[in-house]
Amino acid sequence: MLMTGYGLLYRYADFVNFLGGSEFHIGWIVGVGTVGSLAMRLFLGVGIDRYGPRLIWAGSLLLISISCLSHLAISSHTGVGIYILRIIFACGMAGVFGSSITFVSNRVTTNRVAELVGMLGTAGYVGMMLGSQLGDFLCSDQVSTGVQQWQVYGMFVGAGLLSGLAIPFVWLATRGMPRPGRRREPSMFRLLQHYNPGIIVVVGIITGLALGLPDVFLRTFAMTLDLSRISLFFTTYAITTIATRVLIRGLSQRLPLKPMILWGLGFLSASMMSFVIVQSYWQLIIPGIGFGITQAVLAPSVIAATNLNFPSRFRGLGTTVVLASFDLGYLVGAPAAGAMVHFCGLAGLPAYPILFSTIVVLIVLVGIVYAVVPERKPLEEQVTELPELLAGGEFMAAAANCPAASESHVTPKSIDPLESCAYHPAVEYDETLSMDARGSTGKPKIE
Repeated sequence: MLMTGYGLLYRYADFVNFLGGSEFHIGWIVGVGTVGSLAMRLFLGVGIDRYGPRLIWAGSLLLISISCLSHLAISSHTGVGIYILRIIFACGMAGVFGSSITFVSNRVTTNRVAELVGMLGTAGYVGMMLGSQLGDFLCSDQVSTGVQQWQVYGMFVGAGLLSGLAIPFVWLATRGMPRPGRRREPSMFRLLQHYNPGIIVVVGIITGLALGLPDVFLRTFAMTLDLSRISLFFTTYAITTIATRVLIRGLSQRLPLKPMILWGLGFLSASMMSFVIVQSYWQLIIPGIGFGITQAVLAPSVIAATNLNFPSRFRGLGTTVVLASFDLGYLVGAPAAGAMVHFCGLAGLPAYPILFSTIVVLIVLVGIVYAVVPERKPLEEQVTELPELLAGGEFMAAAANCPAASESHVTPKSIDPLESCAYHPAVEYDETLSMDARGSTGKPKIE
């Protein structure tokens, strides 16, 4: 339901144009809005792990609904109001994606994270397909007459209502989920220093920039070709993504993530350049297929590669890091793309071909760097070679008092001090575990 409403807002550019704005203003509004998403990440990194995905998920949906409905009061594309509402909207989307991915990734083993994240997105792409079709129906025949006020209002009312209606379903899906236990929480910055995922964050930045571009600028690109509809691209995108994820299901368990990410970057480059050959509505199928394959392969792999640097207890922070990298790419990319299109148009240059070519060059450069940089060790290997984050005496004392160590004969060297004796690859000790999960004696099970 949420993604159906989000699909309606693929025509957000029509709203800005209705208010008198251009690609330059669209880029800045969307880019500044992403600041809200990044700010939300700072809270989500600890908030999801502390309060659980359920509360964050439902509260974020409420924020989205309020933001969409409040757009009915906006009358200027340069006023503070439109930027504030976009920031609130981005905060809500960040909360929904972060909490939902964390909810899913914590319910499976690590080698199935990419697969499950991909399947979670399948439902979202069905909604995206329906929303884009609904948006085209709502704003049809506007090339000659221009978008009307009732069409713009209908877009935001529909998105707001669908987001609000999704809240009860979130509450039902997460019922019975235990609240996180009270424990000593290390500093978020210490966690990031210790579990730093490295170069994959740069891959996330370029992925967010490129995959996020059609969400806003496809509509303005279509207007340069006198195309009134864009839903064919998103429909093809969604169907291809779903089909590809079904076909490659389980592939992440057989292949390393690095080759999958490199293949995804290659598909992304080709897909971006395919926009150059589009001249008619039906040719939107070509980039739609390319972006669908890219989304199915690249995004879940980047999320999984980042998440696997974090233990399950801090998986919310891992999800936050990778989604923040997507946001950072959009934060920098949206204003830059809008400015490039605007000023190239003023200079009489082919604005969109220049934009697409520039992004492809950036993707190729990032891909080369990622290919040559050595991979980080898996978490299971990292915990046996810990940096000196705690003084020797403090670390030994923590290990000595650790139930996981005393009950399972795990040596102090193999215990992560940042986990406060709560996590080890062989032992999961959590006060919130049920009696059945621990065994009849109430002691942690050794896997």
